[in-house]
Amino acid sequence: MHALPVNEIFDTLQGEATFTGAPSTFVRMQFCDVGCPWCDTKYTWHTDPKRAVEYDAMAKKKDDDDTYAMVNVDDLVARLALRLPRHVVITGGEPCAYDLSKFTEWLHDAGKTTQIETSGTRDIMCDHRTWVTVSPKIGMPGGYPLNWRAMRRANEVKMPVGKPADVATVIELQRQMMDAGHWTKDFPVWLQPLSQSPKATALCVQAATAHGFRVSIQTHKFLGLR
Repeated sequence: MHALPVNEIFDTLQGEATFTGAPSTFVRMQFCDVGCPWCDTKYTWHTDPKRAVEYDAMAKKKDDDDTYAMVNVDDLVARLALRLPRHVVITGGEPCAYDLSKFTEWLHDAGKTTQIETSGTRDIMCDHRTWVTVSPKIGMPGGYPLNWRAMRRANEVKMPVGKPADVATVIELQRQMMDAGHWTKDFPVWLQPLSQSPKATALCVQAATAHGFRVSIQTHKFLGLR
């Protein structure tokens, strides 16, 4: 069975979007080449084989760093099955750089629910029961266009917002997807203020009120959690 590069695993509450408040196990994958300037997990961007460690060393590390463990999918599922939270969030990095089909299928078979957080720049390979959160990354330094197959697979969109142009982007994205018949007006679109800044938060509230969106405010940070 193939292995996945895992940077860290930790239990917390999901603090964003639809699953806000759900006790969750986060599995953070290593590698991303999208290049978002504001990324707070840049330590996950590269997979240098010299930084690979054993599972126990990865599981015990306390600092955010670029070490990671290559873990066989069956072993990873077995370990996650022992953790108390029922919900498993697969994030990164960019988790959809990898085929997550068996990983998510086996997690569901083990009694878990799964969620993927992705940039929407790659095809999404996962179980049909997996909840997919797409945070569209458009015009990033990595140069990837938005993947429309990923947008059609999304169960929700969570748009990082720092300026009015970000709101305009998600309004146009919603229009295109609705015109193509892939979304309905009830499709959940979340606006998430970058860095929780007051200016970005006010912009999100204003735009959500005007356009029927929702605001995601990273509740876990207010609670002092990961």
